[in-house]
Amino acid sequence: MSAFDYQGYELLSGLVPRDAVQKLRDDLSELTLGKYKGGLRNAEKKYPLIREIAQSAELQRLAESYLTGIASVVRVILFDKTPDNNWRVSWHQDRTVTLSDKVELENWGPWSRKDGVYHVQPPIEVLDNMVSLRLHLDPADQRSGCLRVLPASHNAGLLSAEQIQEYAESHPAEECIADTGDVLVMRPHLVHASSKAKAPSARRIIHIEYSGYQLPAGLNWA
Repeated sequence: MSAFDYQGYELLSGLVPRDAVQKLRDDLSELTLGKYKGGLRNAEKKYPLIREIAQSAELQRLAESYLTGIASVVRVILFDKTPDNNWRVSWHQDRTVTLSDKVELENWGPWSRKDGVYHVQPPIEVLDNMVSLRLHLDPADQRSGCLRVLPASHNAGLLSAEQIQEYAESHPAEECIADTGDVLVMRPHLVHASSKAKAPSARRIIHIEYSGYQLPAGLNWA
């Protein structure tokens, strides 16, 4: 078992060149999220540069190095913490995927619909063949509310809210301090959280989820 397979995450420093990051920052310079809204779902559908980097050969190859099969983009979210949107997220697992249609599949559920897109919790084997790449457009540290993770927690499977809390109380957390252009790679069901920023300015992250899981015929990632 590799260190990543056991820990469930790793930080790749300086993976995306500064000039490429600056183009994204410039493209997003006028973005204003609604108050109390910390993220923009389906960001690749609204920003061509985000779609371009999410579908780039470089990131696809990177994702495939953590997956079995060909990497497909499942979901893209732009996160930002600002003085108007300074939010915290308690310990949790990312345990849903987005699909083009609602189809009854064994062991898939429950279903929901957000921003016109179907969300569903898949079986654990689907999540085990997924990876999230978090591209930092700004530095992230304790003052800006960086991500905190519970190493190896994904190996415990899908946990209830009570089990997650118990796990968090009995295992040490790690802070994912990152610089501009760094990419944090993680399994979606690694237990993670983030605190409010102590000095909020901007903490923009492009969160891209990839899967190597082969969906049934006629069904696509949304």
